[in-house]
Amino acid sequence: MRYIPNSKEEMAEMLSDIGLSSPEDLFRSIPEDVRLKNELNVTRPLAENEVIAEMEAFAANNPAAQKTSFLGGGVYSHFSPTIVDNLIQRSEFFTSYTPYQPEVTQGTLQYIFEFQTLVCQLTGMDVANASMYDGSTSMAEAFLMAQRVTRRDKVLVARTVHPEYLQVAETYTQHGDMELDTVGIDEESGRINADELAKIDTETAALVVQSPNFFGCIEDVNRLAEIAHEAGALLIVVVTEAISFGMLKSPGSCGADIVVAEGQSFGVPMSFGGPHVGLFACRQKFVRQMPGRLSGVAYDKNGNRGFVLTLATREQHIRRDKATSNICTNQGLIALAATIYMETMGRKGLKEVASQNAQKAAYARKQISAIDGYSITFDSPVFNEFVVTAPSNAADLLEKISDQDSILGGIALTQYYDGHENDFLVCVTETNTKSEIDRLVVALKSNS
Repeated sequence: MRYIPNSKEEMAEMLSDIGLSSPEDLFRSIPEDVRLKNELNVTRPLAENEVIAEMEAFAANNPAAQKTSFLGGGVYSHFSPTIVDNLIQRSEFFTSYTPYQPEVTQGTLQYIFEFQTLVCQLTGMDVANASMYDGSTSMAEAFLMAQRVTRRDKVLVARTVHPEYLQVAETYTQHGDMELDTVGIDEESGRINADELAKIDTETAALVVQSPNFFGCIEDVNRLAEIAHEAGALLIVVVTEAISFGMLKSPGSCGADIVVAEGQSFGVPMSFGGPHVGLFACRQKFVRQMPGRLSGVAYDKNGNRGFVLTLATREQHIRRDKATSNICTNQGLIALAATIYMETMGRKGLKEVASQNAQKAAYARKQISAIDGYSITFDSPVFNEFVVTAPSNAADLLEKISDQDSILGGIALTQYYDGHENDFLVCVTETNTKSEIDRLVVALKSNS
């Protein structure tokens, strides 16, 4: 819908109907001392071709868009089939509202149901919801769900979980009665420190672990599930790189009780960090405590299959203090993009993408470790990310190769962890070619 401005005559008529003489009268309830007195600093009206030219000029000022990237750490560069963007821009998807009335929103409810089914297959869990905002809010909601299920207030979080995810969880829980504690890092393996798991006790609601973790290392989820369950706690598994589902055993098959993940890798652009899509799945017995909403199958009196909102926990549907859904209409569009990606790639496609990620990361890991002065920091198996220890300050090194070689070589860990000034996280996906990896190796070697 295009914006059609009102004429002066129409404005005068509307003001007259409500008993006002000027548009400024609409704001008379706002005190004079807080009103903006000068004109807004906006450009003159522009024609469409002028707007396009100005946007292209802005885009040309973004040097990062022209650089080879090995950034990861929760947001990943993956190839997305053209069909994803093409389909989500169809008007029936792009402009659809949240499915309050099942009789007129069967298409929306069906793709939500398919999304849930695919998430269950990937995670190895019994039931999944219709998505969350992103991986970090999914994890925070899992903390609160574990508290409701177990009626315990302590949550143990591995420090190998994405640090920014933990910050979001702390924001979610800061005013409640939940106690958050952390489990340290084993500095040799890069995994959770098993010696600190003795912190799990009869007051622990859940143990939270990420695999592959923030360092790219794959955790022993089976063993962690056993330890958590022995104390009557739940195991929450966090996944930031959803493509890893195409290669690793599902968290559900390893004993996880709740699985949360960031689905951005499934056909969703990086977009400076959002909007993305959070995956949330759990055991069937916990479904009544799961946040969000669920689409289910129903049948009419003639036996025809249809789709309905089976569980809806928005404040519009239930008492406000019982609401656990934070999903809005636009989030459904991102879930649809992920659904189209998964359906398009299929099992074989997802496995192939995961295989390319692992193989290219293995090649990069081998080549970088052969450079004098460089080493691989942790000895655990990894998927498509790994930590490198440089002979000098990692932040300075990465800045040099960004400026001199137009390569975004990774993420300096010093911004998240003390004592890791020379360490940086490298991510390699199917979008990185062998020649790009070789360029990174040459850049690191020349700046060591």
